[in-house]
Amino acid sequence: MQNLIITTVQSEANVRGILALQQRNLKKNLTPEQIESQGFVTVEHEFSVLKSMNDAQPSVIAKDGNTVVGYCLAMLPKFRNDVPEIRSLFDTIDLIEFEGHPLKEFNYVVMGQVCVGDGYRSMGLFDGMYKKLREELADKYAMCITDISSKNLRSQKAHARIGFQNIKDFHDTELNEIWRVVLWDWRA
Repeated sequence: MQNLIITTVQSEANVRGILALQQRNLKKNLTPEQIESQGFVTVEHEFSVLKSMNDAQPSVIAKDGNTVVGYCLAMLPKFRNDVPEIRSLFDTIDLIEFEGHPLKEFNYVVMGQVCVGDGYRSMGLFDGMYKKLREELADKYAMCITDISSKNLRSQKAHARIGFQNIKDFHDTELNEIWRVVLWDWRA
């Protein structure tokens, strides 16, 4: 763990590393106890889509040597139809008013998913990856928006800690779950 670095996706190997970590943290692959205490990820990305997302806007990753141990997936609105599970977030963004204007009129990036691997949690990687994300993207985007399952308390607390604010809850009928849309305003 002495070789921990936070950087951006720079290769197909990095994309494959994200997918491997994602598999280990998918809700469907965890026990109820792990879900409650450690959090989870919901969306399972396809390699081709994730590679395209990173070609358009490199995501932030944490690496231990050559192993991806954390990631923050930057997702541009143009990919809204490429990941069906996230389409409802974009549809909800289209309906939200923020500071008296439609949220969709702001120049924003979506956090497509964030994950820190088991054994690397509580080491500051979550905050560090989001700090790096802001450093990389704040000059191009006014804000970062994501949604968090109402059942993922660990993730809600972590996002609030770094500055995300809850702006709307919505019910995803396909997943039968309540999601919290949260926003991190980078204009300040």
